[in-house]
Amino acid sequence: MSRTLGIFLMLLLFSCSSNRTNRNPFLQEIGFRFDANLNLPLYSPLTNTGSVVLVTSESIGTRGVFIINTGFNQFRAFEASCPNHAPNNCSTMVLDGQVATCSCEGYQYSLFTGQQLNRPDDGNRYYDMLEYRATFGGNIVSVSN
Repeated sequence: MSRTLGIFLMLLLFSCSSNRTNRNPFLQEIGFRFDANLNLPLYSPLTNTGSVVLVTSESIGTRGVFIINTGFNQFRAFEASCPNHAPNNCSTMVLDGQVATCSCEGYQYSLFTGQQLNRPDDGNRYYDMLEYRATFGGNIVSVSN
């Protein structure tokens, strides 16, 4: 009986996790769905590995979405609003190759990983880009949250 109780307590102990998700306090996670048809001229650059398209619409994310072809029919999609401050008149990031740059502070982010490339070493908490779900099928990239 005590052996069974010991095993149960060990399983209970190891099943608990202290890994918490750190939500970005600056960006709301808005529910949406968008389909980019790669047959259309606006999205056809996404047929090439490393190509990025910025999709801006009031119904897609907060400030729009960057979609990148990462190769082998894999795509990633990231929020176009800078993740390190509340949305404002300069928070929509601009595209420079495979890097998104925040116009406010000049923060740069990799569109392959979403990670901040020039994170200040000042002890403050900085956030990487907010990633959305991206799936590919039938020449359509579906982005949703």
